[in-house]
Amino acid sequence: MKKLWIAASFILGLGLPNLTQAAEVTITTTLNAYSGNGAYLAFYLTDANGKYSKTLWVAGGKSKYYKHLQGWARGSGLKSAEYDGFTGASVTAGEQLTVKVNIDDALIDAGYLIRVDSAVEDQRDHRVDAEVPLTRQGAGTAVAGRGYVKTISYTL
Repeated sequence: MKKLWIAASFILGLGLPNLTQAAEVTITTTLNAYSGNGAYLAFYLTDANGKYSKTLWVAGGKSKYYKHLQGWARGSGLKSAEYDGFTGASVTAGEQLTVKVNIDDALIDAGYLIRVDSAVEDQRDHRVDAEVPLTRQGAGTAVAGRGYVKTISYTL
């Protein structure tokens, strides 16, 4: 009986990782033309109620400025474990940033949103600069931002 339990546990352990599938999502963001330094951007997921779920990407190299990305900072608690491995350089005016992230398939068409907070040194911060529903139907559709973000879109 003990050998049967060990064998069943081993087989089940091999099969469980396949139950959760992740979709590779490519997020493309274009910034407006503005004068000033590069923008810090936080890309994150929220549920249908706007509650923080997961960090997708943070653009901007100095973590001391992350507190200006207010919605994301509050949700993530600015815990480095939330953004370790998900960071890159800031983005300058008029540039386009494309990042590839893995998002659990179960979150697509489940009411989740991709949000972007933005901040530029000595200028206004934009909490929820842009947001787009994470749906199969909305993939490829550009959505306008409210601040530094001109447009955001994603593909699955």
